[in-house]
Amino acid sequence: MPAQPAPSRPSPPGALQRLTAPLHQTPGRLTAILATVVVLGLLTGLAALVGVRQRADLVHGVTARSGELLVAAQNLYRALSDADATAASAFLSNGLEPPVLRERYQRDLADAAAALTVVSAATDGRSVSAIARITARLPVYSGLVETARSYNRQGLPLGVAYLQEASGLMRDELLPAAQELYTAASDELDAARDRAAGFPWIATLLGLATLAGLVLTQIYLMRRTNRLLNVGLLVSTGSLVLLVGWLAVSAIAAGGYLQASRDDGSAQMNLLAEARIAGLQARADEALTLVARGNGAAFEENFGVVMERLAGTDGNGGLLGQARAAASDQATRQAVETAILKTQAWTVTHRQVRLHDEAGDYEKAVQTTVGSEGLTTAAIFTQLDEALAQAITHNGERFEREAASAGRALTGADVGMVGLTLLVLVGAVLGIQRRIAEYR
Repeated sequence: MPAQPAPSRPSPPGALQRLTAPLHQTPGRLTAILATVVVLGLLTGLAALVGVRQRADLVHGVTARSGELLVAAQNLYRALSDADATAASAFLSNGLEPPVLRERYQRDLADAAAALTVVSAATDGRSVSAIARITARLPVYSGLVETARSYNRQGLPLGVAYLQEASGLMRDELLPAAQELYTAASDELDAARDRAAGFPWIATLLGLATLAGLVLTQIYLMRRTNRLLNVGLLVSTGSLVLLVGWLAVSAIAAGGYLQASRDDGSAQMNLLAEARIAGLQARADEALTLVARGNGAAFEENFGVVMERLAGTDGNGGLLGQARAAASDQATRQAVETAILKTQAWTVTHRQVRLHDEAGDYEKAVQTTVGSEGLTTAAIFTQLDEALAQAITHNGERFEREAASAGRALTGADVGMVGLTLLVLVGAVLGIQRRIAEYR
């Protein structure tokens, strides 16, 4: 009788089979589900906490760093422009300039130095070259002005040449460098605001994935156990909904406030500051035209260009027209309307200055420009400048309020994310672990 073959032994289970074997039974499946929910919950909570902390830091940086840098760059540009206009206006007085103009000029230089210090400390590496140019050339400018003053006190026409050289240095080197700094600061503020207003997509998507896992888990348990409710999982689900909702609502609210800080604050500040600086440049051109005594055609031509940029060809357009159209509150609109009216009055009075000067009545032209009468171009310009300064300050305050509101929208969110994450985890563990215990 032929020998029967020995029965074959079953091969031992492989590593994968040993790992997946518990999943063929309900307790093992529930344990795997619990582990998945806990990992997703931890990742959601961690992403939410990190996102809230980062967003809060970015919002703080918008006001504490980027906003301060923009204001300092704006002050630097304005102070340099005002120094140029004031120095030119002071030369219209024979001999010693009026003390008030001298004090204003010195204050402008001090303000420029202070603003440059702030910008140097806060700006990034892209603006190093512009800062270096201003730092190196500003003493040269002030030295030229002092030399011009010295000759002017002696009644020597050489002072006019030094003043024109100083003004050329200001316009060709200092103001373009200041404009570069201002543009860089404005770009930095916009970039910081965009980062701070970003939506927390990673944490939200993780939260939705965890929520889907909790819902599927409850459906699975309901089918396996015929029990409609699981208190632990309900607490976990409710906490997760609150977490994701809080995270999304706080981010949207902060983003809305930051957008308002742009539309109702810094954007209008930028436009108004640009108009104010244009007015200062026109004022300097007007004074230099007279100081040149018949050789100021280039300054008069530039005056017309700058005034058209400021108010358009009809006195209702240009930068001021844009500012009026962009004004989002009554206070700003009224200030811009005042500036427009003063610009129109300035244009009319400037024509009188030119008529006197071209007719050979230089003294009358000077009196119409810087005299003691209230209808001089100097008085009208002062009112224009004050209206724009008031509007800039008002919109700066609006920017700060909206940015502060964005920070308040995130207040307590980090603590809330931690507390809700713990509820999500504890609820899931208690809810699923109790079902696992029923199988032991």
